[in-house]
Amino acid sequence: MVFKRAITTAAWAVATWIPMTTAAVAQQSDWSYEATIYLFMPETEVTQETARGTVDGTLSFSDALKNLDLAFMGVFGASNGRWSLLADYNYVDVSFSNDTPGPASSGLETSLTTQFFSGYVGYRAYSTDTSYVDLVGGFRWFRTQTDFTVLPGAAPGRSVSVDESWTDPVIGVRARVAFNDRWSGTGFFDYGGFSSDSETWQVLLTADYEINDRWVIRGGYRYISFDHEIDGNDFTFEQSGPMIGATYRF
Repeated sequence: MVFKRAITTAAWAVATWIPMTTAAVAQQSDWSYEATIYLFMPETEVTQETARGTVDGTLSFSDALKNLDLAFMGVFGASNGRWSLLADYNYVDVSFSNDTPGPASSGLETSLTTQFFSGYVGYRAYSTDTSYVDLVGGFRWFRTQTDFTVLPGAAPGRSVSVDESWTDPVIGVRARVAFNDRWSGTGFFDYGGFSSDSETWQVLLTADYEINDRWVIRGGYRYISFDHEIDGNDFTFEQSGPMIGATYRF
């Protein structure tokens, strides 16, 4: 029921937003736009180093469905000639538990709220009738509110909290190949941070099916990683898994 509520909320937001935006930009014929709502189904790993050791939690997608409080995932794109703009927003609020090895603790409880927003400007460096390659540059903003509770066992329990946000510059490349009139494939890679205390990167591969001139269905695989130093301690967030989405063009 919680998962259904999250998807219903996201779908309502996109359905309301699309006609409003379409009307607003109808006269700007040089630009084309597309909006995507998608479902990312990853395994999630979160690690936080502390003075007393490393605390880490792992969540599979099936467990995420049982423990999900709210989620929204969407992409907006615009293009004009060789130039393009792309924005990707992801929000997840989830709580889960893990067993811990040994008698020192009776388990680990994790409460995790994450948001990340990636914004890019792209330039088409290569194109043919069936393919293109875009070079992109921009930024990725990440915010985490994470609470780890190590339950008592042979050792006393303890809690670790992380409430931070940061922004990294990113560069990347996006490529698309059309296989026929309906099917195409898209690949996207970016890397950012460029410092010893902050690093992020992702890989996205999708197979795309064009239903008509307006609608495209996508399915594929995504890996995304964040590594950032917080108060001298390393925080790592990784997600990897399949994704599906629907794109509306206007």
